[in-house]
Amino acid sequence: MSQNLDRREYLKYAGGALLVVAGITAGVYYSQKTEPTPAHTEQQSYARTPTSTQPATARTTITTSTRQDIAEVFMIDGTDRVSAIQNLLAKFDLAGFAGKRTAVKANYNSSDAFPASTHIDTLRAIMQNLNGAGADRIVLAERSGMGDTRRVLEETGVFRLAEEAGFDVVVLDELPAEGWVQIIDERLHWSRGFKLAGAFAEAERVVQTCCLKTHRFGGHFTMSLKNSVGMVADRDPSGSYEYMGELHSSQFQRQMIAEINKFYKVDIVVMDATEAFVRDGPERGELVKPNLMLASKDRVALDVVGVAVLRSYGSTPEVMKGRISGLEQISRAAELGVGISTASQIKLVPLDSTSQKTAENLQTILDREG
Repeated sequence: MSQNLDRREYLKYAGGALLVVAGITAGVYYSQKTEPTPAHTEQQSYARTPTSTQPATARTTITTSTRQDIAEVFMIDGTDRVSAIQNLLAKFDLAGFAGKRTAVKANYNSSDAFPASTHIDTLRAIMQNLNGAGADRIVLAERSGMGDTRRVLEETGVFRLAEEAGFDVVVLDELPAEGWVQIIDERLHWSRGFKLAGAFAEAERVVQTCCLKTHRFGGHFTMSLKNSVGMVADRDPSGSYEYMGELHSSQFQRQMIAEINKFYKVDIVVMDATEAFVRDGPERGELVKPNLMLASKDRVALDVVGVAVLRSYGSTPEVMKGRISGLEQISRAAELGVGISTASQIKLVPLDSTSQKTAENLQTILDREG
């Protein structure tokens, strides 16, 4: 299997992202309407010059909801990544992946070593399990925010692993306009909506793997919800509007992060918390070693537990202050029905004696949520 999808092959995989798509999320409309765009800027860093914005002309209504079910968050000692991931994934119905087009999102924002980026052994173990389950046409789709994506994937060994493990790689920066789905909604904090990679909007199954770290550029923390930013176009491929420029200059950055997650489904998220940054981040920071691997179907629940892990070590004022459920990424995602609405809906499921003690400590933190 090839490492890269060319334009024709990608569009075949995506299932026609050029078209208007409906039914992925109740009450959601996907439009390919092109908006007027401001002048292009070449600035590439997180600290971009704010871009001017205009109201989108085609908006609809997203459905908010409060979920009442219980979200399981599985935990295991991460000393042996391969064994830990195999045991975590055994708790999910991998039979449902057989014959299904599967998109994977890892965390390759930069080429800096884990926990800044997904550990190559974590990605390898996930891909091996998906292949073993009979997933069809597995595609890793990625966009880096702090470096050239293709170079980042080369330097971190992703292309070598793709050849070895038999999956394709989509460099999202290189996608044509047809490879993106325009998301426009009247309740979004995104002034023009945003473009979501068709690989995730159209996939039959989606797996995400994230790291555990703080984020000094306004996200406050970056876990499963924040990892979704790498599914969104940096700039409009058919124009010059900078979506990331708007995101990183907005006072609503954390709400905007959460809103991305409303527009794609995820089947499994694996969080590699064997090491974590409790300050600074995302590419460097104060390092701790929780030695945990976690997994859940619920992005909100997983991030709540991730914040609890950060708090157990002591973290930044933004992470430590107030109720976890009141943190803006989490509260907005819960409001939109992305996941659970209260920490009381989380069920920690330790899979070994080592993680049992950690689960008890984390439960004490979650109990303070009320």
